[in-house]
Amino acid sequence: MIRRLPDNNFYLHSLAPTPLAPVSLSPADTPIWCKLEFLNPSGSTKDRIARYILGKAWREGRLQPGDTVVEASSGSTSIAMALTCAQLGLTFTACMPEGVSNERVLMIRAYGGRVRFTSKEDGIHGAIGEAERLAAEENCFLPRQFQNMENATAHASTTAREIAEQIPGGAVDAVVSGVGTGGTLVGLYQGLRETGSPVRPVLARPIQLNGASEVECCSFSSRIPGVVDSVSTIFNPAEMPTLETIEVRDEDAIQTTRQLIARGFPVGPSSGLNYFAAQTIARSLGPAARVVTVFPDRMERYFTTELFSPFR
Repeated sequence: MIRRLPDNNFYLHSLAPTPLAPVSLSPADTPIWCKLEFLNPSGSTKDRIARYILGKAWREGRLQPGDTVVEASSGSTSIAMALTCAQLGLTFTACMPEGVSNERVLMIRAYGGRVRFTSKEDGIHGAIGEAERLAAEENCFLPRQFQNMENATAHASTTAREIAEQIPGGAVDAVVSGVGTGGTLVGLYQGLRETGSPVRPVLARPIQLNGASEVECCSFSSRIPGVVDSVSTIFNPAEMPTLETIEVRDEDAIQTTRQLIARGFPVGPSSGLNYFAAQTIARSLGPAARVVTVFPDRMERYFTTELFSPFR
């Protein structure tokens, strides 16, 4: 007989707060307050939603040891889900489009997860369809990261509150993020407003240059993984009347990522995207503005991608 772990199990506790660091790449830059989410246990901000969604289902009795979780993700969410499932004694299956970096696949498998590939041409929509099919046929738990508002709640209740406590003065003028599931930007916006910040939400949108080589799937730009279009039902611009969109050339995002790495921040391409957009909005708001962004994940999952081509 499988005995359920107690609700006060260590792995159901909240994650430790990640640092909020002022970062500038040149003396002329306004420091951007960057939440170092790559320091979470699996190396990404997706630990927040994995711990929150699975932990809530566990406490409510919707998940028990030995159950199977299945999710569609091009990388970081699958890694975070695989780690959390390993901690809770759950089985995990990731549905991923072909073409993701092999590092991510190996990390999922190392945590005991299974990977089911879908057509690269179908992108993340194909992976979502496969996850839904598996969940229905095999009675699996499906987090639905692109639709589940608990995704945003995880950031509103943890990440945003940490930022409000960490930033000098407790108020944020603008928060910047790319959108994949939309949970980060929506959750930070909602959570910071609840703390009294007059925060402006800023969407960082990568733009692929003509003729750029295709090295990744599932994105606005094939070179900035995890920042996707027309998938999230969590992100609704109509609910953010002051939303501003900053378009960033993918080449600028990649180069900024390399500069951040050279400064000792072991981050992936979405961090370069976020930081570049944050600098753009900071210049328009002035040097006194407190602009916050997120460094979502670590660089190790991109070693075989274009990001590291200059170092080979």
